[in-house]
Amino acid sequence: MQEMIQTVAIAALPVILAITLHEAAHGYAARYFGDPTAWQEGRITANPLKHIDPVGTILVPIIILLLSTGGILFGWAKPVPVNFGRLRHPKQDMLWVAAAGPAANLAMLLFWATLMKLAVTLPTNFFSVPMARMAEIGILVNLALMVLNLFPLPPLDGGRIAVSLLPPQAAWRFAQLERFGFPILLLLLFTGILGKLLMPVMEAVMGMIFFVFQFSA
Repeated sequence: MQEMIQTVAIAALPVILAITLHEAAHGYAARYFGDPTAWQEGRITANPLKHIDPVGTILVPIIILLLSTGGILFGWAKPVPVNFGRLRHPKQDMLWVAAAGPAANLAMLLFWATLMKLAVTLPTNFFSVPMARMAEIGILVNLALMVLNLFPLPPLDGGRIAVSLLPPQAAWRFAQLERFGFPILLLLLFTGILGKLLMPVMEAVMGMIFFVFQFSA
């Protein structure tokens, strides 16, 4: 029980930051490209209380972390409201608004990798050990969320990026998948297909992180 409490305490910060800053980045990008909806609703903020969904942001990721099944980490926050019709160039700007979330996860991944490098160079003590564990979780959480959200299925960010890049007629047809996107995603997740599709990408990105930061395997 004590070990479980410690794991939850250490994981809380990187998990909450990964999900909430991802959403805030969408809102910031939307405002930059002409849609102030998220800003008007107070959602362009790092305050987790503005973004947390009790089930998706806290309960589901923690359960997955505790079970440690080796599957894809899954979670969600309250979506930041974006009115794509208010963007200056809706179809083109949709790409940058969608990409802002995974970009935020990439930035946090690099931050946690830097912290991990610092932790492993320090003498082993009561401070460096939990710091290394928190950094490890931060790396894994942000890696999983970045790669998952780039999966080309609406309403995931990758799906919106695909809609932005496709020709108008094909984009309209592809966007119609959004109403079925979440059930399809859950089906892929629980059948293990999603993990098989995303794991090679995650392993490739992790390999680059190990190379850049010179972590030992």
